[in-house]
Amino acid sequence: MAATGAVNLEDKLRQAGLELLGNCQKMSGRGPDLLEHSAMLEDFTPQELDTLGEAMLLVRAQPGQVLISEGDKGDWMLLLLSGTVDVTKTTPLSEDEPESQESFSRLGVATEGAALGEMSMFDRDVRYATCTAIDTVEAAVLSRAAIGQLIRQHPGVGAKLVVKITQLLAQRLRNTSNRLVKMLQKQ
Repeated sequence: MAATGAVNLEDKLRQAGLELLGNCQKMSGRGPDLLEHSAMLEDFTPQELDTLGEAMLLVRAQPGQVLISEGDKGDWMLLLLSGTVDVTKTTPLSEDEPESQESFSRLGVATEGAALGEMSMFDRDVRYATCTAIDTVEAAVLSRAAIGQLIRQHPGVGAKLVVKITQLLAQRLRNTSNRLVKMLQKQ
């Protein structure tokens, strides 16, 4: 299943230096660990996972390679199939100290089964953080257009996917809110 705008997406991924390996056919063949370790995929059957995989591109990144760049616009997300990714956020320069250096804060380390970039995929806004491969990474790329095509051609799989991504976003918002409340209580 070729997603609308896939050529454009493929070009963007190549320009970013990612190695394109085709699509994710037979994603269920990656073993039960993927279903067990991915909050996004935990409710999918192997057949539904294969349908989803057909709509996704498979990419590989080498250690130190950027998969997602903070500030870029994007209408796609990643699902880590193997490897580890460092997620960092730029800390702006201090206006009070013109000599200050830009710094980076680690937001987390993502491993197999993690979803990255889903906010920008939905709202087409700029990326919030940079995601850099720590070791060799394989990831499935899901575009906004591919989700639309899934909803039209495989409504059950498309609906399940949108619900799972929405649940992930809600959980991240809940976690962020809890951290904010704890920080405010310390002041």
